[in-house]
Amino acid sequence: MAGLPDIKLDDVKLEVSIADFQEELEGSLSDADKKVVFYFFLKNDCMNLVKLLKDPNAEVQLNGNYTKEQYVDLMTSAREMNFNVHRFPAFMSEFARNYQYNKDKDGYFAEDDILYQFYDYAIDTCPNKMVRQWFKLNLDITNILTAFLARKNGWAVADYIQGENEVTEMILNNNTKDFDLTAEYDYVADLIKIVDCEDPVEKEKRIDAFKWLWLEEQTFFNIFSIDAVFSYLCKLEMLTRWEKLDVQKGQETFRQIIENLRGEAKVPEEFL
Repeated sequence: MAGLPDIKLDDVKLEVSIADFQEELEGSLSDADKKVVFYFFLKNDCMNLVKLLKDPNAEVQLNGNYTKEQYVDLMTSAREMNFNVHRFPAFMSEFARNYQYNKDKDGYFAEDDILYQFYDYAIDTCPNKMVRQWFKLNLDITNILTAFLARKNGWAVADYIQGENEVTEMILNNNTKDFDLTAEYDYVADLIKIVDCEDPVEKEKRIDAFKWLWLEEQTFFNIFSIDAVFSYLCKLEMLTRWEKLDVQKGQETFRQIIENLRGEAKVPEEFL
């Protein structure tokens, strides 16, 4: 970690790629730490699997834990032989097996479906506390934003909420303006502002800014831990996604957002 370049939320040119970092980690981490980093790249595996289920000839980004040949083996075994090869997480085989029955259903989005299944798996099985909290935070933020958006558009909120935990229970069982979430989670007030943001780019950046600060809070005193390694990967992922956007506008927007959040937002205590 000491040899890695510092990265900031408003960086526009990365000195290290996720692929380069992944390769370096392979020869640097202990077996126990590799099991933690596995969960970061597993999300990419899930997206690659969806691409190949939709189109067997699709080009996939080989930035996960498995090869394209292994994805194909998983799909074949799931459909024809009903068992799990290469020790993939069971939910991936089940997803591949059920995809043909779900793909044509109205309102079915394969990427959303497997993402929620991935979150549940990571929250339940990851051996690292911070990583489990990270994925729970992501799941909660997604559900909260989805609930506000659904209500704003007059949709049935229950049709769009995934998972079962205290946040989803509050969303599904409260009809108040904020689902009674603000009293329990200080950051919900900021999420409400995000929902009201009309600029979709700024909306996404506000979400990433909140997550970035959360990662910084978790690793401030543990800069050489596996937590810091995982955090660095997550930050690289955010920056990689924004790298191709308008450089000057992106910098100015991120700087303003991060300063506002530093002064106003409070990370929920359950994640500290």
